[in-house]
Amino acid sequence: MNISVSPLRGVFIVRSQTISDERGSFERLFCDVELERLLQGRVIRQINRSISVQDAVIRGMHYQMQPHAEMKLIRCTKGRAWDVALDLRKGSATLGQWFAQELTPENSEMMVIPEGVAHGFQSLEPDTHLLYLHTAYYQKCSEAAVAWNDPLFSINWPKAPSEISKRDQAHPFLKESFQGVVI
Repeated sequence: MNISVSPLRGVFIVRSQTISDERGSFERLFCDVELERLLQGRVIRQINRSISVQDAVIRGMHYQMQPHAEMKLIRCTKGRAWDVALDLRKGSATLGQWFAQELTPENSEMMVIPEGVAHGFQSLEPDTHLLYLHTAYYQKCSEAAVAWNDPLFSINWPKAPSEISKRDQAHPFLKESFQGVVI
C-alpha cells in the first residue's frame, strides 16, 4: 500500500495495488500491519457501507466528539465519489481548511480521516457505494456535524446537490469565533 500525505495534517490517501490477470483482479483493501504508522495502535471497530442511488447526493459533514472520536478510512467500491475532509481540530495548523479527493474502484484509493476532522461526500454517478472502516463504535451521544454548505468553509462541491437528507440539511453553520473541537 502506497501512502500519500494531503494538505491537511493527519489526512492521508492510501493506494492499494491491484493484481490483474485473465481471470480478473485481486486487491488488498486493508492491512493493519501496512497501515500501522497511520493507525498507531487504533483498531478497526466497525465497518459500514453507504449506497447513494442518485447522482450528486451529498452526505455530511459528520464526525464524532470525545469520548468516542474516531478515525475513518473511506473507500469507494462502486461508482465515483467526491470525498471531503474538513479540519475542525482545535490548535490545528489547518483548522477550517478542507481537502477533497475523487475516489473510485479503479483508482484503488482510500482516504484516511483522523479524529476531529469532519467527513462528507458527493456521489458523482448513480449507484455509488462507499465502505467506511471506523476505529470507534457509533455513539449517538457523540455524533456531531456541520453544514455541508457552511460559508465559513466554502467547500467546492462538483455538482449541484440532487438530494440531501433532512438531517444533513439541519446541521448548523459555525460562527467565525469557532475555535475548533478538542480531540
